[in-house]
Amino acid sequence: MNFFQSRKLNFNCFIFSMGLSIGFVFAFYSKNILAPIQISISSYIPMTSSPMLQPDAIHPTVQTRPFLLAQTISPPLLVESTPPNKVAFMFLTRGPIPLSQLWELFFKGHEGLFSIYVHAHPSYNDTIPQDSVFHGTRIASKPVRWAHISLIDAEKRLLTNALLDPLNQRFVLLSDSCIPLFNFTTIYNYLANSKLSNIHAYDEDKESGRGRYNPQMSPDITIKDWRKASQWFEVTRDLAIRIVDEQKYYNLFKKYCHHPCFNDEHYLPTMINILYGRMISNHTLTFVDWSKVGPHPRRFVQNEITENLLNSIRSGYGECVYYGNTTSICVLFARKFSPDTLKPLLALAPLLFGLSS
Repeated sequence: MNFFQSRKLNFNCFIFSMGLSIGFVFAFYSKNILAPIQISISSYIPMTSSPMLQPDAIHPTVQTRPFLLAQTISPPLLVESTPPNKVAFMFLTRGPIPLSQLWELFFKGHEGLFSIYVHAHPSYNDTIPQDSVFHGTRIASKPVRWAHISLIDAEKRLLTNALLDPLNQRFVLLSDSCIPLFNFTTIYNYLANSKLSNIHAYDEDKESGRGRYNPQMSPDITIKDWRKASQWFEVTRDLAIRIVDEQKYYNLFKKYCHHPCFNDEHYLPTMINILYGRMISNHTLTFVDWSKVGPHPRRFVQNEITENLLNSIRSGYGECVYYGNTTSICVLFARKFSPDTLKPLLALAPLLFGLSS
């Protein structure tokens, strides 16, 4: 064997050894690091859809788990022409979205900057027109009960489906009675330039706050950890992944949070307060009128919808601080608006969205 043949043989042996080492490292990483995250996140993606739903009405769900994993824990690859980031609008509904025409006006002309996901009751099977922005936005769902842990499951299900799109960077949870208070560009720019998630986690020393705490949650959750918040949140992609993946505190709430404890008002703010308090602004972007005493907020009806009402909601907070600067925009959305408010809201769309009359 001459000198050149010997060097070639040594080089081939070196390449083989490197490949074998990389293979062992990847196998260990896949088994010990990727697998636990994969199992947790994929548990919120139904592998089959409800037989009550029409196939074309359900948002596509992942069929191979590694795809979801790659999209959630890895950043998108940089290309020469990177598409703009999107805001995921996630609607938690019983059935139809009565104010969908108002939302159609809101989204019009901004394709490519948003995604829509709708979690409705599995038995709801109304057909959505193909020219509607809501066509094909439903995800596979399960029944939801008020104040029950199933509400948290629905939120995680929406987040999981929205995380499949790597361009979705902000995630807004909305109800079927929510309305946007400003035009799309204003709301998009506010969210796109935000660094923190928007959840108001506060300590309420009342029966409707600390009074709902179950001491059996201790020592993992103490009364000092206990927080309350509106269900309707807005989060970054990073926090969305953490919410979907979290199981420890979810299991505690599932076991010990029962009436009068409301899972939707206490799980997220308490868990985030313990683990990720620095990731939130401690401010909500959805206006709700709690002046009415009781478990449900005020519901606005048709004859209450006026320009003065909408202006009072949009500017009722005075001035807020937005990353060191003062702004008159403190909330972006509002609820609860009954179905009969659609007509006057459409008439006031030029005020809301700056449209020409």
